[in-house]
Amino acid sequence: MRGMMTRYLPLASVIIPLICILASMAYSPWFNIFGNALSDLGHAVKSSVAPLFNIGLVFGGLSAYTTAIVSQRIDKHYNMALMYTGVSLILVGVFDEVYGLLHFIVSVLFFIGIALFLLLANLKEKMKIVKLYSAMALVVIIMVWAIHFTYRVPRGAAIPEITSVALFAPVYLYIYW
Repeated sequence: MRGMMTRYLPLASVIIPLICILASMAYSPWFNIFGNALSDLGHAVKSSVAPLFNIGLVFGGLSAYTTAIVSQRIDKHYNMALMYTGVSLILVGVFDEVYGLLHFIVSVLFFIGIALFLLLANLKEKMKIVKLYSAMALVVIIMVWAIHFTYRVPRGAAIPEITSVALFAPVYLYIYW
């Protein structure tokens, strides 16, 4: 049973938040992927889907953290980066947009965790395709965030957020699944 749990935990850490985010978007006709941040869905005062969205983030972060704890065959640097990223995702769900600056800080820490993980993959992986993908993903993520913060394009952060997670997930699942 433990082996099966360990095997599917990384997948659950991606699928659980994804399902909750997609469901939250589906039940929020006001949400605009170009004009909003994903965290707008988790605003405890302004969003009726906030509990679903935030619980998805917390369970996703908890699953990622647990994956790092139980994955003894994985390099300890990956596990440390994943624990950091998992805890920061939990904090994004706990300290939603109602918390203002605190929410922004924990969100930035989460995306730094993603970047750190991709950097580690670029430095540590033996397969050239994984190294190349990790490097390219990291460059794209840095570019989309730089464009967003410098030019406010797109106006909302959802596109850079989705891009970051979408480029991170294949490397994460390759290493842990």
